[in-house]
Amino acid sequence: MEYLLEAIDALTWQQVVMWVIGGVLIFLAIRKKMEPSLLLPIGFGAILVNIPGTNVLGDTGIIQWLFKVGIEASEAMPILLFIGIGAMIDFGPLLSNPKLFLLGGAAQFGIFITILLAALIGNDTFSLIDAASIGIIGAADGPTAILVAQTLGTEYLAPIVVVAYSYMALVPIIQPAVIKCITTPAERRIHMNYSNRTVSKTTRIMFPIIVTLVAGLIAPASLALVGFLMFGNLIRECGVLDSLSDSAQNVLANLITLLLGITIAFQMQAEKFITWQTLMIMGLGLFAFVFDTVGGVMFAKFLNLFSKNKINPMVGAAGISAFPMASRVVQKMGLEADPSNHLLMHAVGTNVSGQIASAIVGGLIIGLVGVA
Repeated sequence: MEYLLEAIDALTWQQVVMWVIGGVLIFLAIRKKMEPSLLLPIGFGAILVNIPGTNVLGDTGIIQWLFKVGIEASEAMPILLFIGIGAMIDFGPLLSNPKLFLLGGAAQFGIFITILLAALIGNDTFSLIDAASIGIIGAADGPTAILVAQTLGTEYLAPIVVVAYSYMALVPIIQPAVIKCITTPAERRIHMNYSNRTVSKTTRIMFPIIVTLVAGLIAPASLALVGFLMFGNLIRECGVLDSLSDSAQNVLANLITLLLGITIAFQMQAEKFITWQTLMIMGLGLFAFVFDTVGGVMFAKFLNLFSKNKINPMVGAAGISAFPMASRVVQKMGLEADPSNHLLMHAVGTNVSGQIASAIVGGLIIGLVGVA
């Protein structure tokens, strides 16, 4: 009883806030089924590291070891996760309509605007390294956000990753509101014909190899991301590693996501997390996410000025890297506008192009800012 009273007396309001944040993340994971494999361990870890009178990290022990190999010293986990993501992706819809590559690239617009905005706030708050790490939140790609923030060495790794994954989970809430603000009902009703062209196995096998070579020439620093994403896809498409492909998609991806979640949470100590900088990162991250969506939609409208076969602008919103949630949002909104308007395959093609584009952009940022 005496120890309990001492613990309560040592409890700070910041730690209570972290308990609430942890509880909210657990609620979203279980009740709303939003990224449960990541938000659940992050939420539980946020509570764990903020219990007064304890030091779960310590100086030695298995938890400290896990923290060091998981986040503090290792870049392997987000890269390995990309193998699992690559194994999940079918690039067929994109290869059937290569024009969708442009939409995936345009949907990275918000990243660069946010980097400029964060940098303009001033070095007293965020350095260029911090600004670049915050901007990548707009890609809605957790592993890329982790790798960029970790490689550049920003001190705001934990809030950046938590914000990135939280906004990924909120795609079904945020994106429809943004899309409706910048499109008309008539634009949302635009039908797009889908040519179900058969993509040869040779093309499917050569595609990840060619993308890796091109990305390596354009942005060598992106190879850690693009290369492993494409390697995972090659495992899927080669046809001789079905068991390994299944393991990458399920066991590997789930295990790495779980470990990432719990090790990220170890950096969520109240004194480091409850700051004005964290609130600013939340605002800047939302700005990046919104303007990535805006960039994709507006570029689709721009292409329509020169195209006979119109693109439904909503498809551009799927160019963010949140796969496959962004695709599902576009499909749902298309059906709401017109029950016969099926946009899923077009959205999927744009969505997977966004996966590639966000990895390349992440590499470009590492290469440019890391050298600066």
